[in-house]
Amino acid sequence: MATRTSALIPPWLRDYDRRNLRSDLVAGLTVAVMLVPQGMAYAMLAGLPPIVGLYASVVPLLVYAMLGSSRQLAVGPVAMVSLLTATGVGAVAGGDVDRYLAAAVLLAAMVGVVQLAMGLLRLGYLVNFLSHPVLSGFTSAAALIIGINQLEHLMGVPLGRGHHVHVLLIEAVQSASATHWITLAIGAASIGVLVGVKRWKPAVPGALVAVVGATVAVWAFGLGPAGVATVGQVPAGLPRPALPLLDLEMARALVPTALAISLVGFMESISVAKVFARKHGYKLDAGRELVGLGAANIAASAFGAYPVTGGFSRSAVNDQAGARTPLASVVTALAIGAALLFLTPLFFHVPRAVLAAIIMVAVAGLVDLHEVEHLWQTRRSDLGLLAITFFATLSLGIEAGIGIGVAASLVLFVAQRTRPHFPVLGRLPGTDQFRNVADHPGAERTPGVLVVRLDAAWYFGNVSFLEDSLEALEVDADAPLRAVVLDATAINDLDSTAAHSLQSMRERYQARGVRFVLAGVKGPVRRMMERCGLDSCFGHEDLPMTVAEGVRRLSDPGPRDVAAA
Repeated sequence: MATRTSALIPPWLRDYDRRNLRSDLVAGLTVAVMLVPQGMAYAMLAGLPPIVGLYASVVPLLVYAMLGSSRQLAVGPVAMVSLLTATGVGAVAGGDVDRYLAAAVLLAAMVGVVQLAMGLLRLGYLVNFLSHPVLSGFTSAAALIIGINQLEHLMGVPLGRGHHVHVLLIEAVQSASATHWITLAIGAASIGVLVGVKRWKPAVPGALVAVVGATVAVWAFGLGPAGVATVGQVPAGLPRPALPLLDLEMARALVPTALAISLVGFMESISVAKVFARKHGYKLDAGRELVGLGAANIAASAFGAYPVTGGFSRSAVNDQAGARTPLASVVTALAIGAALLFLTPLFFHVPRAVLAAIIMVAVAGLVDLHEVEHLWQTRRSDLGLLAITFFATLSLGIEAGIGIGVAASLVLFVAQRTRPHFPVLGRLPGTDQFRNVADHPGAERTPGVLVVRLDAAWYFGNVSFLEDSLEALEVDADAPLRAVVLDATAINDLDSTAAHSLQSMRERYQARGVRFVLAGVKGPVRRMMERCGLDSCFGHEDLPMTVAEGVRRLSDPGPRDVAAA
């Protein structure tokens, strides 16, 4: 029984080094101070009561600490997931406040189930479909959408919520004359405090400074009755566990959003966790991360919250404050719980403008101009993916944007694989090495012998490209073609369509008296040739181990060549 109980205790807790206790306590309390205003702000971004953000910051953190594999990752509400939640839930709630909250809670359960299933089935590789350019374009566009959605709280003017940036901007401009200037002043001052503290005193929790300052100003000068919107009455106490509303119609409508949050949330979380795992020299388990995040989201749903994931800014603060084990997250959760029990009366005068300012400053760093510059200099096809995803997200919405980005990356991948690198090779003087003549102008070519290399698997998608390229190279040749040597060292697969093409090319060249040689054929390709009967078409002389050997045989015919002549 004792052994079974011990197995339920996570390794970091079972073998805890007490020398880390002080660092973990300081880090946990530091993140809690940061998370209270952030959690409220992100819940507001998700279209939920601010208290829900605090509910999402207690039990989910405890669950992840027990099951996750990262020691520094700080789980909780984040801007991207909050926006995705607002987009998906808003479409199914129909303006009903109670239905909106019920949908958000159900969404957390769905995300948890998807991530838990992915973890148990080892499907973490699915996030590879979210390439970095797609994710960068998506997050940059989403950051703009998030920021612009906060204008109504910053201006103190009711504006429509949505994901069409141009519509929101037009509405904001049209409503500019109705701006509540005191609210705008609070928001602008809060942004100034957040930026200033981050620049000159990064160790100080700027969000807390801004929230305390703005709250005191609203309370001291009686700005609430003057029109400054505040958080208002916040129910005290910890959330009670309850099952989410099981509405099949609602669940079906939320499936696309649940899948998007599952992948995007995991991608954001695993990317952050890897940074700190490398920094501190420990191994990260992607499967455990999915299980931990999935269980955390199920816990969030059970305690009346919305989806959570690991966030970069809080994780960075957690690490800088000295977190050595997940005990820091446990301390954070306990501190947030204490705030829910004893400090909720202090939230009454918190102006919504300061929460909007926190969101806007937090997401400003998501607009990745550096990546645009980098891709412009290195790989413009990837820059095209970034641009497609960025503008699709801005114009068509969050879910459509990321879907189009993934589709575009797959199309580009297929297009690149159907037109692979196919260089003409020449011998480097004084060696047996053959290199791309475009990169090595001094490489020597043998008249009448075409030496080429296919840098890809040979499959149905690039068969036509290969055949057309060989024909074009023969047309441009300076001398009549007498032999083709295909360097096969980079070919690691051969499908049935390519095998038929290989046999057809071999027969066409043979009918014209042109030798067709395959050099450096790998085992998997050779075995496929044997299964297709191609080994009887190619003799030993036509399957040399190296290109140099094949070219030598063409220059110095052996017995087989003499007999053929």
